[in-house]
Amino acid sequence: MLRALVLLPLLVIPALPAFAQELAAPPAVVRPDAFAGAIERARALPALRTLLVSVNGQTLVDEGFGGARTDRAHNIKSASKSVVSALIGIAIDKALIRGPDQPIADFLRADFPTDPDPRLERVTVGHLLSMQAGLERTSGGNYGAWISSRNWVRDALARPFVDEPGGRMLYSTGSTHLLSVILQRASGRSALALSREWLGPAGVRVSDWERNPQGVYLGGNQMAMTPRSLLAFGELYRRGGTTTEGARVVSADWITESWTPRTTSAFHAGRYGYGWFIDRFAGREVRYGWGYGGQMIYVVPDLGLTVAVTSDESAPSARNGYVQELHRLLAEAIIPAVAGAPPAAG
Repeated sequence: MLRALVLLPLLVIPALPAFAQELAAPPAVVRPDAFAGAIERARALPALRTLLVSVNGQTLVDEGFGGARTDRAHNIKSASKSVVSALIGIAIDKALIRGPDQPIADFLRADFPTDPDPRLERVTVGHLLSMQAGLERTSGGNYGAWISSRNWVRDALARPFVDEPGGRMLYSTGSTHLLSVILQRASGRSALALSREWLGPAGVRVSDWERNPQGVYLGGNQMAMTPRSLLAFGELYRRGGTTTEGARVVSADWITESWTPRTTSAFHAGRYGYGWFIDRFAGREVRYGWGYGGQMIYVVPDLGLTVAVTSDESAPSARNGYVQELHRLLAEAIIPAVAGAPPAAG
């Protein structure tokens, strides 16, 4: 009997998910002036508009540059893909979608081509989230023709297969647009309405969002929110899916699913999960959303760190090296300021 009593606690304590283990690290005591160098470095980047840094739930940096303000809505471009991933996770939690393995045909069959490629039957919600649908991309050089089409949904679904479903990563805003359509058909409400109801309790508000010719919100691009709201979204994930008061918004399991690497970008070797990139900066695991021009939301769970950046939305960030400047700002100035701080007294 004594042996059973000793072993019982070992049997009832569940293993923590990976991100929760990181969240268990002791918090650091960080002073706002620790980021003086990071702010000056940010100020020297002509394209950078706002910088916000939160450590253990406390906003320590809230800066605008060149007249920009952190309380004014800004186009976060493809960082909206991370937001749509959260909405899909909540829809799964609410049993509106069965899970990432559910075929998209359950929602989109009416928009399939007249003589569809049989592989469309194998494309799942998860494939859209991880950019592994196999369909020709609607981003990059194909983006203009796609948004000029009369029906973005049917155009995306009529694209030829260039890989098998579940194959290599093919970054495509059309895939995330299909997720917006799925959300609307599964719930009977628009993705914008769902975002405001479901994410609002966490301080996240989508101010505006572009729609397709049929009135469906775009999903993977052209989403406006304030930089403070973008920070609040990152903080929601940093906290494990709850509000500051502890109310559940998105399940911890979904965050683990979203932050699990599933494929790798062909453009910069970054790992990708469900709407989030996963990389290591300054020796730390970092999850981040990335929008054109340098709209970034970084989460560094083991440091309790969340960083939101907005930038000039009219200029690229990848091919001109600007996104690498933002990564270096995080790795060389922000992370060291937190990692080098003394731990809180126990």
